[in-house]
Amino acid sequence: MSGEKDRSGKSGEPSGVDLARVALRAAKEQARARGDAARQKKQARRGGGLRSGARADGRDPMALGSAINRLITERGWETPAAVGGVMGRWPQIVGEDLAKHCVPQRYDEDERVLVVACDSTAWATQLRLLAPALVARLNEDLGHGTVRLIKVHGPGGPDRRYGPLRAPGSMGPGDTYG
Repeated sequence: MSGEKDRSGKSGEPSGVDLARVALRAAKEQARARGDAARQKKQARRGGGLRSGARADGRDPMALGSAINRLITERGWETPAAVGGVMGRWPQIVGEDLAKHCVPQRYDEDERVLVVACDSTAWATQLRLLAPALVARLNEDLGHGTVRLIKVHGPGGPDRRYGPLRAPGSMGPGDTYG
């Protein structure tokens, strides 16, 4: 399936940015491994590797922030983490009035689409009008091309439930008798 495309029209192979990110991560890991090997060799020449000293080494505990940043970098979660930060700062980005009525739901990293739900059709229309400016502002914060589109969902209609009685051959509450 290397040359085929899936239903969304995208090939299953990673893009150039993804390949570069993977290559950078592999190079960092190799450099870290070479540094660890050299450090162990140096300690072995000095007469042992299990002595504790005043200087920091690979066995020392790591600060929580550093550990989280390292995990995010190793796993390639930079973009989702940045978008999550934007969702936390949503009122500062769009304004208090709009934030009261429109809430970001999810971010699709593959499609680069931010889905936002609004509590009324009027606010959904307002957000659709502001979407191009909002995409530009989000891309300033997150990096160019991180958000390609904002998909706005208005309020859902009432649930269409089946009643206790049904006419034979009916298609349910959406049936228009024709």
